[in-house]
Amino acid sequence: MQPATDSAQPATDSPRPVAGGGRAPAVTAGTRGFDRGRRRLEAAGATCVGSRYPTNFDVLHVDGDLPFLAVADGMGGGPGSTLAGMTAMATLVDEIHTAGPEVGGDGLRAALAEVQDQVVRAGADLGELTGCTLSALLAGAAARDAWVVQLGDSRVYRLRAGLLELLTTDHTTAWLGVVHGWYPADSAEAAAARYQLTRYVGHPEQPEPDLLNVSLLPGDVYCLCTDGVSDQLDYQRLRQQLGRPAQLHEIAEQLAADTLAAGGADNATVALLRVTAAPPAHRA
Repeated sequence: MQPATDSAQPATDSPRPVAGGGRAPAVTAGTRGFDRGRRRLEAAGATCVGSRYPTNFDVLHVDGDLPFLAVADGMGGGPGSTLAGMTAMATLVDEIHTAGPEVGGDGLRAALAEVQDQVVRAGADLGELTGCTLSALLAGAAARDAWVVQLGDSRVYRLRAGLLELLTTDHTTAWLGVVHGWYPADSAEAAAARYQLTRYVGHPEQPEPDLLNVSLLPGDVYCLCTDGVSDQLDYQRLRQQLGRPAQLHEIAEQLAADTLAAGGADNATVALLRVTAAPPAHRA
């Protein structure tokens, strides 16, 4: 990934983010459950290196204390990529843990501003691009809604009643070109602009994150993923896997494995949240 010209190791019980490692799928967080009144939330994630890069520049976080998950994708293949992803995720985790699940939209904007500042500071003396994408989801205390925040082209999907929806837009020149009719989605122009990011963490100007407040209904599955997943797995494959009645960590690991089967052309990371009705014994 590059800026627009015109503008894992296995997880531990710690909530700290970790970069993925190894060429086989690495589940960095097994299924974690959170009972919230009449609803139960499950979260899991997986990441893999693929065959393009010798290391993983993606960062995955599936929290052990809060229904909070996030993915980041470093830009480029150098030290700035790693530094940006790890700094962004560590800062966001600290901000969310300080604010708590009722942080709200204004609090999330403030958190992302701090993430931006920390990444810019970290890369000030590096002498190369220091930037990353960042997408996160934080469920409210009652698990009736959640906040989604995004910068870059790491996507957030929702499977509801069999319909898979893309909730976010890619902050790329290609997305703008297709939406505004500059060129077709399958054109050479769109392909050339695919990795030109218009907004990202570490942008030289203060980037404006997209924030969404979404409902949480029993049966929903939310999927956060880097472009190594969305570029390699088509709509039907994502829909099929997210709708399986399997353990959530198994679905995450299978999605990572599917990207390898599709060619492993990039680091690939996925974080999942599933909403179900809480067992009667756990209802408040």
